[in-house]
Amino acid sequence: MSKDITAILSGWDHDPDEFQVRIVAGDDGRDKLQMRVDLGLIQMELVGRPDGLRPHGFDSYLEYHEAKALESGTDDYRLDSDDCGALMREGVQFYHRYLAAFHLQRFDLVARDTSRNLRLFAFAVKHAASRRDRIEFDQYRPYVTMMRARALSSEAIDRGDHAVALAALDEGIAGIRAFLREYDQDEDQIECRELGRLIRLRREVEQSRPVGPVDRLAQQLDLAISLEDYEEAARIRDQIARLRGDSAPAAARSARPS
Repeated sequence: MSKDITAILSGWDHDPDEFQVRIVAGDDGRDKLQMRVDLGLIQMELVGRPDGLRPHGFDSYLEYHEAKALESGTDDYRLDSDDCGALMREGVQFYHRYLAAFHLQRFDLVARDTSRNLRLFAFAVKHAASRRDRIEFDQYRPYVTMMRARALSSEAIDRGDHAVALAALDEGIAGIRAFLREYDQDEDQIECRELGRLIRLRREVEQSRPVGPVDRLAQQLDLAISLEDYEEAARIRDQIARLRGDSAPAAARSARPS
């Protein structure tokens, strides 16, 4: 069997201005994710470790070390610099896979792999012996939190569930703000690109959310009250009450706030 990959690349020329990925059927019956690069391609498994290896019989180095930490029965389990290096290289593999999956709009895979890398960061922060190693992992938390929130919100929007999409974005925003507080960077929120991206995306989702008749009237009610047009506010309240099936007419209640 030839090891020359020319035939595989035939018809898939590299374009430096385009992120080129695809999913193909593997000879083993499992789908593979391929990323075109300048001098060839990167091929990744869709399940388990992207390179298909099983370190020490586990699906990943992370799961191996998680099992060892659990076996130790204490919180004193420590990762040395070599352990951290292997875990970081593994995390980069998952990064490449979820980035490719995002481009293909496979948001389920993005959510899975970003959640996994966030678990990696938390594990390293807890168990790495060196503070430098702990920071090396945790510095990527805002970016991965952002990507996870984007994936979950995109999945929800595809289902037409704007409420779940907004909840996913709110969770991501809260997570990044918590990170900034942990590192005494709370005043730097305006400079955090990941946070800004999620806030802008949330605004877009909120604006695109379908508005029902009651919600639309509620917006008109807020405007009428802000303009102190209490007669109009009372009329709108009556409409809202009828749509909601309230037993007591809204007009019977005072339109002017006490």
